Amino acid sequence: MKPLNLLEYIYAIEDYHFDLAYPREIRELSDRHWTPVEVARKAAEFLVREPGTRVLDIGCGPGKFCIVGALATEGRFTGVEQRPHLCAAARSVIDQAQIPNAAIIHGNLTAMDFSHFDAFYLFNPFQENLETNAKIDLTVKLSSELYDQYTEHVARQLALAPLRTRVATYCGACEEVPMGYECIDSSSGCDLKFWEKTKHHPVRPSAQGPTSTNRKWRFMVGAIEPAA
Repeated sequence: MKPLNLLEYIYAIEDYHFDLAYPREIRELSDRHWTPVEVARKAAEFLVREPGTRVLDIGCGPGKFCIVGALATEGRFTGVEQRPHLCAAARSVIDQAQIPNAAIIHGNLTAMDFSHFDAFYLFNPFQENLETNAKIDLTVKLSSELYDQYTEHVARQLALAPLRTRVATYCGACEEVPMGYECIDSSSGCDLKFWEKTKHHPVRPSAQGPTSTNRKWRFMVGAIEPAA
């Protein structure tokens, strides 16, 4: 099989040509749910400090960020995604394009060992749990309780990461980014934010009981507290 040629598209502002690599039903979700090529390239270039930097895309969908990042840099990109059909679509493109430094894991992010990665990318991955009319589909369980659970889990894992760990977030309230990370730059109308861990905070066992009703909280030292 002739390799799928995506190299000519990774610096394109338009996403139409890149998205042709996916089935129609996945292409139709691109504008709202998948990272634009230009954003993916900028985020990847920030996250990859040196060849071999290990980047985790949390909630990778059909792997668009991982594919662009792997083609644009010398990092190693791993995506984790719950929906099997999106994993299959991502793996199909990766295999056809023969991209050795991108991989997709089918599973839940809570089963991932964050210590195996150097940098992290989040495109507002849990907001779908709070939406009423903008869901990808109904093939996985969605709830506000899961939004809180996943957001706290990511914040806790990032709080345990070493100094100088980098995170790129695209859109959303960035509630997954814990104290100790500084937003050092932004792009794409400030929707794309670049974070780096500059301080350590002690991490105690997770607080028990429900989170705040409006979910506007920041991960603090051993507790969930309302944001300012």
